[in-house]
Amino acid sequence: MTTVQTTSNTPSQALLDSVNGKTSSKSTVDAAQDRFMTLLITQMKNQDPLNPMDNAQVTSQMAQLSTVTGINKLNDTVESLMSNMQSGQSYQAANMIGHSVLVPGTALPTTGTGSYFGVDLPIGADKLSVVIKDSAGSTIRTLNLGAQEAGSFPLKWDGLAEDGTVATTGVYKFELSATIAGQPVVAEGLNYAEVMSVSNNTSGVKLNLSNLTSVSTSDVKEIF
Repeated sequence: MTTVQTTSNTPSQALLDSVNGKTSSKSTVDAAQDRFMTLLITQMKNQDPLNPMDNAQVTSQMAQLSTVTGINKLNDTVESLMSNMQSGQSYQAANMIGHSVLVPGTALPTTGTGSYFGVDLPIGADKLSVVIKDSAGSTIRTLNLGAQEAGSFPLKWDGLAEDGTVATTGVYKFELSATIAGQPVVAEGLNYAEVMSVSNNTSGVKLNLSNLTSVSTSDVKEIF
């Protein structure tokens, strides 16, 4: 009687390490397909003749490979589209170089002639006031602007203190107080600055401003 030698369905660890890429630098979809097919063929070659692989199991593994491959290709396509979109946004943003913008912030620099700034009111206000403070936190000027409609708009500080004297050169801060029927409402301060350059990095397209800050294009409330 002839003895049939049985072999295990499970490949050696060395084989698994090889086909799973531990000694290969491939990381592409094609490499993953190659590793899967190599492993599948090896399993079929080393299967137990008395207990062969189930066809349904092979079909299931092939379906899983197809799904993973499709997802990987979709990810590559999305990454490519995002990269192209970001490049297009940077070219569009380059048109803003040399223009002034209003972006979130409360800095108010002056060299004796005052400075432009802005306010963003989501729902408007029946009373709006701007309090300008020096670096020590002392109030040097209060601007009462009355009722204002919703939206963002630029303002101008003439650089004068409350007593009419010229404020010393430096960077001041301003605080906003907005109310409707005596109840406080949201008011956001805006900095006025010139766009000097555009950068494109992992965090997206950034506008580099004359006040040495960088903002996203989505932060721009108004362009001049």
